[in-house]
Amino acid sequence: MNSFFEELKYAFKRPNNGLYRILLINIAIYLVLAIFSVIAYLAGSDVFWSVMQWISVPSEFEELIRKPWTLFTYMFVHEDFFHILFNMLFLYWFGQLVIEYLGSKRFVNTYVLGGLAGAVFFLIFYNILPPFQGRTGFLYGASAGVSAIVLAAATLAPNHSFFLLFLGPVKIKYIALIFIVLKSFLGLKGGNAGGELAHLGGAAIGYLYIMQLKNGRDFGAWISNSFSWIAGLFDRKPHIKVSHRREKAYTASRTTHKAQQQQQPKSFGKATQEEIDAILDKISAHGYESLSKEEKQKLFNASKKN
Repeated sequence: MNSFFEELKYAFKRPNNGLYRILLINIAIYLVLAIFSVIAYLAGSDVFWSVMQWISVPSEFEELIRKPWTLFTYMFVHEDFFHILFNMLFLYWFGQLVIEYLGSKRFVNTYVLGGLAGAVFFLIFYNILPPFQGRTGFLYGASAGVSAIVLAAATLAPNHSFFLLFLGPVKIKYIALIFIVLKSFLGLKGGNAGGELAHLGGAAIGYLYIMQLKNGRDFGAWISNSFSWIAGLFDRKPHIKVSHRREKAYTASRTTHKAQQQQQPKSFGKATQEEIDAILDKISAHGYESLSKEEKQKLFNASKKN
């Protein structure tokens, strides 16, 4: 069991691993909420729904001002098993394609942007459209972020095909179209109309983000930069006090050996497989020119070895 959790911990902490991190966060929160809901039900308490309201986006702007964190927490919250099942399947299938083209950081940017856009669509249209007047609602689920990933993948590689059972290979541009129609437009008259509005917002930002990237603009960079800054707060190296002592005189032979060492050019150490993987991920995300001189040398040495 300890080995399992160690593997899980390594999978989560591995760099450039945005897809699996988001999958694990969604699944972990779902399991915690599922267990908590059962305990609350057996205890005859309605505290579960009070907790849900603290992590879901409210439809009233006044309440949102008191709970601004819900704009981020809601996109990792699920209450129904099939809701999270289909969301995570689509996230996994289409997310791999987005990472292949954009890298892990921009995949995370797309997911978070989709979630934020979904919340904005929900808040605006829930408060101005006649069918929702006088009603109070809450938004939760990863569907807006997933919709952004689906549309991003379809925009990046519209003719890429997925093999579907009973249908064979189907181009993802058609899968994305059916996904949006079923998840959004056809559901607007149902009981989850607010959620369907969020799907539309996520899909729209997924398409727009890719088009902006193609034009050389990345309006989602602040997301990955913010996460890197937060991670740095928990990963700072401790300050080590270094004391200097006057060294004793060396023998002539030792001095000569040291001088020879100083004349030798500095060589880069051997790179581990983990370092090579990180360098390749960096190339995928930012291009070869983003590598430092040392990283290029390590990659060159590894290629000669192979």
